[in-house]
Amino acid sequence: MTDLIWILIAVGALIVVAAIVGAVALTTGRRRNRGPSATLPPVDISPYDVDQPPAEGATAVALEEAPQAPPAPTLERPEPVAGRMQRLRARLARSGTIGQTILSILSRGDLKEEDWEEIEETLLLADVGIGPTTELMDHLRTETKVLGTTDAQAVRGVLRAELLKLVDPTMDRTLHLEPSLGDDGQPHPATVLVVGVNGTGKTTTVGKLARVLVADDHDVVLGAADTFRAAAADQLSTWGSRVGVTVVRSEREGADPAAVAFDAVKHGREVGADVVMVDTAGRLQNKAGLMDELGKIKRVMSREAPVREVLLVLDATTGQNGMRQAQVFAEVVDVTGIVLTKLDGTAKGGIVVAVQRELGVPVKFVGLGEGPDDLAPFVPEEFVDALLS
Repeated sequence: MTDLIWILIAVGALIVVAAIVGAVALTTGRRRNRGPSATLPPVDISPYDVDQPPAEGATAVALEEAPQAPPAPTLERPEPVAGRMQRLRARLARSGTIGQTILSILSRGDLKEEDWEEIEETLLLADVGIGPTTELMDHLRTETKVLGTTDAQAVRGVLRAELLKLVDPTMDRTLHLEPSLGDDGQPHPATVLVVGVNGTGKTTTVGKLARVLVADDHDVVLGAADTFRAAAADQLSTWGSRVGVTVVRSEREGADPAAVAFDAVKHGREVGADVVMVDTAGRLQNKAGLMDELGKIKRVMSREAPVREVLLVLDATTGQNGMRQAQVFAEVVDVTGIVLTKLDGTAKGGIVVAVQRELGVPVKFVGLGEGPDDLAPFVPEEFVDALLS
């Protein structure tokens, strides 16, 4: 009897266990048939082969693709420098030139005194200056009498020779960018300081000159030392970014321009640049304080590297008014070269002669127009031919 009771208890326990197991199985099956969780989204493994393990470093979860970095801007390739002056001929022809006017008078033949006076007036109006004008007049009178001809080609040859003498092709117009060693035996970049009065297109000229140097395969650093004009540093940075040139600037308006110039030259030395060119604020030549500051900028730059070139930017349309500017700047910073802007839009090409005669400093570059590559090394022969075209 006792054994029977124990057998019944064991059978009852087995039945209870079976019931529990069945209940658990039923609950699990229902959960498997439910929809996605409200808090955990389903995992999508579709991009992967379920029979193959993910590649090393991969994840079984499809991640959102990382955003692509914006492509680097395409740098412009500046136009080769050689041959740029040839464009001046057509542009001067549209504005009228002193050469054309004089040539037409000389071609009349049997010139009377009023004809010579007209030639003289043409030269003076073109800002050649009294001294060079008198010299040219004397030579023209002599040569035309000797030739005794009104042949246009013969007269043109005489005029070309005399104008070329005035422009003086013997002057050294090289931009001196040769590498040099400092007292410490370390290489120094060639340093160029660009100066001028307000409104001459100085910052634009620095940007264009940077393109000239890049076209000649120079590594260039620009210094934005015009810290008083809010847009100057931005303007220079735009020019630099177009050809991959670094611009050293201050983010604080009104910062010490000498400090910016110093930092630019220092950076140029650190990165091994060939040339460091520093733009300065436009200033009136009759403001003594501003001119003294310009001298300070040059002195501070010289602590890091000698200043090889000081380029004075002059507006060719100002004519003789630009002469006094040139004289004062030359006294303060020892100008080594002239850049004439807006030469294509004026008949006053005589300023080339006048400024060279007055300062003994050559015109090294001329602006030919508004395009980014409309700056060219000055070539006397091509300039005179453009006047006579």
